[in-house]
Amino acid sequence: MECRRPELRAAALPTRGSMESIMIKDVLVHLDGGADDELRLAHAEAIASVSGARVRGLFTNLLPDLAVMTPMDGGAAAAEVIASLDEEARRNGDRTQQRLAERFARLSVPNEVRRLDGTPGQLMNQAVSEARRSDLFVAQRPYDGDGSAPWDDLFESVLFGSGRGIYVVPPGRRPSDAIRRILVAWRDTRETARAIAEAAPLIARAARTCVLAVDPEETASGKPALDLDVARHLERYGTEVEVNLARSDGRAVSEVILDQARRMSADLIVMGGYGHSRAREWILGGTSRDMLERSDLPLLMAH
Repeated sequence: MECRRPELRAAALPTRGSMESIMIKDVLVHLDGGADDELRLAHAEAIASVSGARVRGLFTNLLPDLAVMTPMDGGAAAAEVIASLDEEARRNGDRTQQRLAERFARLSVPNEVRRLDGTPGQLMNQAVSEARRSDLFVAQRPYDGDGSAPWDDLFESVLFGSGRGIYVVPPGRRPSDAIRRILVAWRDTRETARAIAEAAPLIARAARTCVLAVDPEETASGKPALDLDVARHLERYGTEVEVNLARSDGRAVSEVILDQARRMSADLIVMGGYGHSRAREWILGGTSRDMLERSDLPLLMAH
């Protein structure tokens, strides 16, 4: 791996007014009444407390999908059972909503809890709409196999459909006292540019930002190309920037990114969320999915 601290022109530090213009004002955190709600809420509160942002809890209360459950010849007995399941889900939702309201009353930042009742498909669409009205969406890591399955599709819908960044909380990861060190997984793509834009308020407060390019394009002499323009851009936010170039040499790109992030004790990894279209739906793939499945550090992704 080649690590360089580029010689950049002195950049003016952001003024108070310019910092205000890139502050996060609304943090939307996904809650489902499960044990990991507290972890996601802790990350949301930590992010919001830096800039006095508002935390909005989005409690998605899952209801039985009657269209899927109802048999063609189920009759009155089946309808009664299904109605009973729906009522039970709503009663459970009432208890969870009360518990969340009590927890939110103890937060140190302005807050509110919003409840959505619906089937998985309904909740996906509503969550996307809610995310568009916020600055950042805090979610649990998908594809975890430990209770995340009902929300994997919701995660992808928000990533590909909301136009907002998603802050991904790994299992068991408590928030840092501050996000001081950020790794940007750089590719010259729209998705990476979107992720950097969404992370700008956090980058502006970071003491150090590392731009990592894995398997970068080579110059005519066969040397890896060093992209100083992105470093100059990030330095104007007031963070100290270095550029690292690395070759994967047969390893997974996600492994290279995580190795570098751990070496620098990164508090956050910023990267584009890439996918491919299938039946008019976007499906995560490649390095993006690998990172989500393997990262033990928080990620900020955008598409």
